[in-house]
Amino acid sequence: MFCPQCGTWNRASSPACVRCGAALPEVVAPPLEQPDEELAALRLATGTRYTIVRRLGSGGMAHVYLATQVVLGRTVVIKVLHKQLAQDQEMRERFRREAEAAARLVHPNICPITDHGALGDVEFLVMPYFVGGSLADLLTRQKTVAPARAATIAAQVATGLDYAHRRGVVHRDVKPDNVLFDEDGNIVLTDFGIATARFHARMTATGRAMGTPHYMSPEQAMGRLVDGRSDLYAVGLLLYEMLLGYPPFDGADSYSVGYKHVHEEPITVQQANPKIPEGIAQVTMRCLRKAPDERYERGFALADALLEWLSTQATPDEQRAARVVSRPLTPAR
Repeated sequence: MFCPQCGTWNRASSPACVRCGAALPEVVAPPLEQPDEELAALRLATGTRYTIVRRLGSGGMAHVYLATQVVLGRTVVIKVLHKQLAQDQEMRERFRREAEAAARLVHPNICPITDHGALGDVEFLVMPYFVGGSLADLLTRQKTVAPARAATIAAQVATGLDYAHRRGVVHRDVKPDNVLFDEDGNIVLTDFGIATARFHARMTATGRAMGTPHYMSPEQAMGRLVDGRSDLYAVGLLLYEMLLGYPPFDGADSYSVGYKHVHEEPITVQQANPKIPEGIAQVTMRCLRKAPDERYERGFALADALLEWLSTQATPDEQRAARVVSRPLTPAR
């Protein structure tokens, strides 16, 4: 059983925890299933700092656990690199870069990394738990997002990205799963695991296409070096999917999706649904230009375009529902 005090795994016959000495509850029946080896290893790696509650889910690189930070009594999320990936030094380095990149970014729209640790094959990151779930969850529930709300979400994503870009960090994996909501509906961008930064230029300039195919820019799909405008292409993809319920390109495999990003023009938002307001449709399609020079130059420029549309086109009720927060247009660099 797991010790209720420190989380260490003990044999059922043990009267006290082998680590902290706390008395263990009496076992009245044999366990119904074998203990999760990774969970036991994580509890050992985190020691008495965190109480691991349960696994929330899994991604391509990591399992995600719900936990409590014992000293502060707050709910957190712990991401644990998959064991087979943790045995690859490059993958461990990518995982550590997420902590390093996020630690350099302090912004309301960027998810902070509060802790990092490793023990053997266990490599983990700790971050706050956001009760609102992800944009992917929202799209699963209701398929589309109202234009005013979509504009607000995208503007917040673009604002967070602008902050990161000005510090030399390009996210490269902006997608619905990495956009999280707090209890007030504000967003934070997470998962900087494959972010490119100036201080990691050698490691990321390998010519490989890294990211999620449906949310890659053309230059990223070709394995070229990217800048912040690649992330803004991905914000356009988020807008497109929020407005219409599906991304602009799909295919049988990653190659076919990447090919379409590079060579095919998407059906415009208003061609797909003439009811979508023209202003936000135009902003979306500008983000999806093939040439980076034809997109918005900065995240702030994209955010300003969305907020300007909200101020002139959305009704007062839509603005209140979207929780629009005004700010000066195009802050200084």
